Amino acid sequence: MLRPRITPCLLIRDGGLVKTRQFSDDKYIGDPINAVKIFNEKAVDELIVVDIDATRLEREPDYSLIQRLADESRMPICYGGGIKNSMQAERIVQMGVEKVAISSEMLRKPELIRDIGQAVGQQSVVGVLDVKKHLVRGHCIYTHNGTKRVGGSLVDWINRLQNNGIGEILINSIDRDGMQNGYDFELVNKVKDQFTVPSTFLGGASSLEDIGKLINTRGIGGCA
Repeated sequence: MLRPRITPCLLIRDGGLVKTRQFSDDKYIGDPINAVKIFNEKAVDELIVVDIDATRLEREPDYSLIQRLADESRMPICYGGGIKNSMQAERIVQMGVEKVAISSEMLRKPELIRDIGQAVGQQSVVGVLDVKKHLVRGHCIYTHNGTKRVGGSLVDWINRLQNNGIGEILINSIDRDGMQNGYDFELVNKVKDQFTVPSTFLGGASSLEDIGKLINTRGIGGCA
């Protein structure tokens, strides 16, 4: 039976753990391996790890760091950053990572979802949608650390990803990233009834009350 999941998200830049605010103003906060050790003790449900520069700088995933994270973690890991093909995804899963997250390449080539799903299993493919509210257009999808807007509506993209076989969807609010002022419930309410696969909302949580409000608003799902 499904139950709500709490999934901390670690942002990696140059091998270090950073904290950002609205996808900018990043500050180094430590060693990601030490963070994994802490979350092992907290017994969280899952850990999301994202290399925030890999896609923007067109870099390969840092396989050495991924292996170290996987070896240390006692919880499932979802890794994202720089994944462009099924061979990369398969290599990462073979290291002991349970899920791979894809974003900009998936939006450019939706058929990549099926390719990776065939290699590692559909349930292991997570589609990440970084979303920011536009004054006129409403909630829009962005890639490359929030610098490039993607055409098409958010709801249409959610349905398109699901039709292409995505295993899970993560909605990341750029506006709430690092702000610790609660989730974007306008965004949550806009899309919460669209999902036919597991989903997670990320951005804005500052307390257990925030997480509880999200779970009560949308029912079973993931909170990051």
